[in-house]
Amino acid sequence: MHETVVAQSVFETILEHANKLGKRPVSAKMSCGQLNPINDEVMNFAFEAATNGTVCEGMRLVIEHIPLKAKCNECSEVFDFDIYAGGCVKCKSTDIKFEPDAPLLLEEIEFQDKE
Repeated sequence: MHETVVAQSVFETILEHANKLGKRPVSAKMSCGQLNPINDEVMNFAFEAATNGTVCEGMRLVIEHIPLKAKCNECSEVFDFDIYAGGCVKCKSTDIKFEPDAPLLLEEIEFQDKE
């Protein structure tokens, strides 16, 4: 359950920025690749627990899942890999190479003035 560790880290980063700006965070967006997936339900539960009783309590966390890219060694097509298709979307070759997976990132934080 690495979501708990990720949630704590995201919370601490948001809290640090909130304290520096003197503002209240209202939402944040994070992204992750397919090889380092985040379970949205578990992540939101862990984030809610981490933010309970803080200036971050009640903020919205959006998680974007970025597809794994692959490149066909036959026709050079770059495509979103689909485990059920298993090959190139253009020529159907299974001679493919995976591109680097998208990292786990906290992409943006939205703030508002404290009330």
